[in-house]
Amino acid sequence: MAFHNWIMRTRFLTRTLQATVIVWTALLMSMGSLYADNSTPSVPTPSPQSYLRSARFGINHISGPETITPDERYQKALELGAGWNRWPLYWNRVETDSGVWDWSDYDRLVADDLAHGLGIDAILLGMPDFHRDDQQPVGLQEPIFSDGTDAPRAGKTINANNTWAEFVWQAVTRYRPGGDWARETGQPDGAGIRLWEIWNEPDFSLFWKSSIGDYARLLKTAYIVAKWVDPEAQVMFGGMLFNTNNNWLAWVLAIFEDDPQHEEYNWYMDAVALHNYSYPWRSGWLVNWVDQTLKSYNITRPIWVNESGVPVWDDYPGPTWAKTPAEHQMRATSQQQADFFIQSTAYALAEGAAVVFYHQLYDDCGNQPGGTDFAPDAGPTCEGGICFGDTFGLYRNPPDAACFRQHPEPDTPRPSAVAYRLATQIFGTGTLRNPLVRTLENRATVITFDRPERGERIYVMWNTTLDAATLNLPMGKGAGALYQMDSHQLSFPDSAGIVALELPPATCDYFPFLQSIDITAIGGTPLILVGPLPAANVKMPEPTLTHAPGSRTRCPK
Repeated sequence: MAFHNWIMRTRFLTRTLQATVIVWTALLMSMGSLYADNSTPSVPTPSPQSYLRSARFGINHISGPETITPDERYQKALELGAGWNRWPLYWNRVETDSGVWDWSDYDRLVADDLAHGLGIDAILLGMPDFHRDDQQPVGLQEPIFSDGTDAPRAGKTINANNTWAEFVWQAVTRYRPGGDWARETGQPDGAGIRLWEIWNEPDFSLFWKSSIGDYARLLKTAYIVAKWVDPEAQVMFGGMLFNTNNNWLAWVLAIFEDDPQHEEYNWYMDAVALHNYSYPWRSGWLVNWVDQTLKSYNITRPIWVNESGVPVWDDYPGPTWAKTPAEHQMRATSQQQADFFIQSTAYALAEGAAVVFYHQLYDDCGNQPGGTDFAPDAGPTCEGGICFGDTFGLYRNPPDAACFRQHPEPDTPRPSAVAYRLATQIFGTGTLRNPLVRTLENRATVITFDRPERGERIYVMWNTTLDAATLNLPMGKGAGALYQMDSHQLSFPDSAGIVALELPPATCDYFPFLQSIDITAIGGTPLILVGPLPAANVKMPEPTLTHAPGSRTRCPK
């Protein structure tokens, strides 16, 4: 393929270098006291009529095709303000034999999601063994249409030899607004799926084991077919993990640049998704990285962070017995999990993310086999050999869950649920203008957003050290509201001076891949202040810190 020749490699490397320089330049320019305990927090419960359903926030796996989703589970997500659900539509689940399609589980799932007012991010994923050609679908490189071309026109038919094209055609034909499912069930106008994500983490070999060029072909085929069936469909580049130095997005764009159809078909993508775990700063960094990679090809797209989170170790089914830093790596306390989401979301939105998701609503089974279960005090060794699970959930599993059924406080929210609700309450509606990220003496982070239509400035602030610190925050004239992580709102007096705020210190999380300036990945518990927007002709002083002299403290080995 032309992708492998010397000219293409030279051009790609040049583009990548340009993107890298732009990313780091932009980042360098932009970076300028109460705790919630581990007991069950309360989550504000709005009435069904007032559910926010924020278009800016989603949650992974609110529901799924495996079983009927209880209404109570939907209500929990809606009470938190979520507007989007994300789940995989598995090809091998719906095509049970070659040419034999069973959509019953997904018919129910789509109906339930839409009945609860949720947008759907549907991931087209997987392949039946009878359509597998090593690590890619049979016929992926074949023409999309039966006339031997990739050019969509009225009256054409899908090439039966391109099995991936056929699957995409079947899925979009069934679930587009006005499609087969909508007609069969008498759905109102507009009811259906409009957002199609093409694979999950294609840059991670656990999910995609074929080449970058093959993924480019997968994405191109899906884009052309989906738009041919539904011109209003939105096709998303599958959420990338960026767990290596290999920038898949840049490589795919380099392939598309030599494709004569790429301009006509919008570079075969309407949006780009990414994933980030454990390190809040990286959410903003990756949004910026993706944006600058796109701009190096003179294009822009909405960027979604459609997976983010950190698993906990101090709550069942996490490894509550863990004692050493090595056992804590890539995990956090329940409070840090909540802190992560606020900090990650602020970084992502500051760099221009269009939508932010949390992974996930409940612990469910995570990456463990169905039926995995053990007592909370099982310790590092237990029957069956699996002694802890992926404790990501905003909510702890109920007693009748498929896995991890023995929590002493079943079906209750973690502090992260309160943090999610606070994030949707603060950021879920309105415009966010003039984002600014400040780092103060490498000791604290302050991120601000302006919301002109409400006359507000939003401040998100946290300590990045293990020492106490006071933030001296200049505010414009007018009253404000201070939000703490228990979602408690404190009225703030009318002020035109400097407000002193105690920033709780961070605690060690032992994340192994930090920037040189960071002590921990997750900073101290954030404060959010919504204050008056200063007048356009008023230049506000910079915030400052008051702290004890000495080092910023290092985490013990």
